Amino acid sequence: MSSTAGKVITCRAAVAREAGKPLQIEQVEVAPPQAKEVRVKILFTSLCHTDVYFWEAKGQTPLFPRILGHEAGGIVESVGEGVTDLKPGDKVLPMFTGECRECAHCKSEESNLCDLLRIDTERCVMINDGKSRFSINGQPIHHFLGTSTFSEYTVIHEGCLAKIHPDAPLDKVCVISCGFSTGFGATVNVARPKKGMSVAIFGLGAVGLAAAEGARISGASRVIGIDLNPRRFDEAKKFGVTEFVNPKDHNKPVQEVIAEMTNGGADRAVECTGNVNAMISAFECVHDGWGVAVLVGVPGKDDLFKTNPMNFLNERTLKGTFYGNYKPRTDIPKVVDRYMNKELEIEKFITHKVKFSEINKAFEYMIKGESLRTIIAMEE
Repeated sequence: MSSTAGKVITCRAAVAREAGKPLQIEQVEVAPPQAKEVRVKILFTSLCHTDVYFWEAKGQTPLFPRILGHEAGGIVESVGEGVTDLKPGDKVLPMFTGECRECAHCKSEESNLCDLLRIDTERCVMINDGKSRFSINGQPIHHFLGTSTFSEYTVIHEGCLAKIHPDAPLDKVCVISCGFSTGFGATVNVARPKKGMSVAIFGLGAVGLAAAEGARISGASRVIGIDLNPRRFDEAKKFGVTEFVNPKDHNKPVQEVIAEMTNGGADRAVECTGNVNAMISAFECVHDGWGVAVLVGVPGKDDLFKTNPMNFLNERTLKGTFYGNYKPRTDIPKVVDRYMNKELEIEKFITHKVKFSEINKAFEYMIKGESLRTIIAMEE
């Protein structure tokens, strides 16, 4: 066990104290892990749009002060009672969802929606006792998505940690813990295009480009990128996107444009925007008889999906996916292994790197649309 096991650790953390205000680097106390918990030393973390969304606190309950961050890589520092699969020194990827391996969902081969550890954006404490493991001068600091990786040390439920290859470079594979797996898995695990098929990707942000990467690796003959921002088109070519459509350039619904381009419709479509109109377009743009559309983006709580039922009767299929249908503890280590075997190109998703003390630059890059993923090095 490490020399700090069982003790409170004082370290730096980037604390969000107000919506939309720069994070503050502060000294935070991190309590030891309790039963089924693990304390992790975070070495690299990256910024996902979900962090920005909750930092801005638009459309959800504001919970401050809070330590954000959920896409990261680190090393186990110590483990709590009952943790058997992890030990100090193990390399791990924290994840915003989990796998308890005991509930009906975890035991099912068809689901990754763990009853115990499913994402809960408003839970700001640990499941074990309903308390925070972070504090500053005796005042508790809220957790985020069960991970809070914008801290040099954090406490995470063992079910939300994937033990990975000991030689995996954490400054690269940390992006696998969220955005890459969400998009890539949506294509390879859910849409499952066959070699030679056409795939339409709605939204060319990091998740959409990961979905495009999945189409490329699957052997798709045409990967059509749909986005309102033409500046993304050149970048998307690196990820296998072969053609581009900007809906603003056409005076007809984009699903009709794609149907004309593909002689009746794309074979597969993956929607990665969260815009309900894009979701409808993705479904209606696939070919009758065999077309499959997969929804990845998260819609607004009041959004409604409306389409003619004949689209289903004409044998189009609509599917949803969560986290690319990956079981976090079981499947994510295998994704890392694919990277280690040079089957996946992760580096091209990383556009910037900054020091932990400069973490607010990562927010600036994303807000300006200048980055896919910014890697934040915790040790300077």
